[in-house]
Amino acid sequence: MRSNMTTLCYIEDKSRYLMLHRVKKENDINRDKWIGVGGKFEPWESPEDCLLREVREETGLTLTNYSFRGIVTFLCDGDEALYMCLYTADGFEGDMLPDCAEGNLEWVEKDRVPTLELWEGDRIFFRLLEENHKFFSLKLRYEGDVLTEAVLDGEKIQGA
Repeated sequence: MRSNMTTLCYIEDKSRYLMLHRVKKENDINRDKWIGVGGKFEPWESPEDCLLREVREETGLTLTNYSFRGIVTFLCDGDEALYMCLYTADGFEGDMLPDCAEGNLEWVEKDRVPTLELWEGDRIFFRLLEENHKFFSLKLRYEGDVLTEAVLDGEKIQGA
């Protein structure tokens, strides 16, 4: 059974985010993009189960303090909607893995993040995270790589 639920986490360490540069898989929708860590739910998992498992698998870290920040709905080229539970974390323990099968892990200064190769919708939720926006619902519609619609808490965002 294919899951249409995912998690994504931006782990924070002072003024940095742990970012994943997706460069290792050929047929990766996120190829060459910089994103957080996370992945698809297993059939038996809650959002928190998925978050903790994916972070541990991709980074080697165990989260000790995290917050559920929002839900992002992706609509892409007529495919079934994909729902992403977005988290931030500022507490973790353990040693980071030397290698990740998904891409290259790198601590990036927060003010440098906008210069990275990101999805346009990611720029919106980075802004919401930095503004410490309350829990949000964000709908992003893409045609190919182009963001054609963005709706925040039921209100269309101009320019998207």
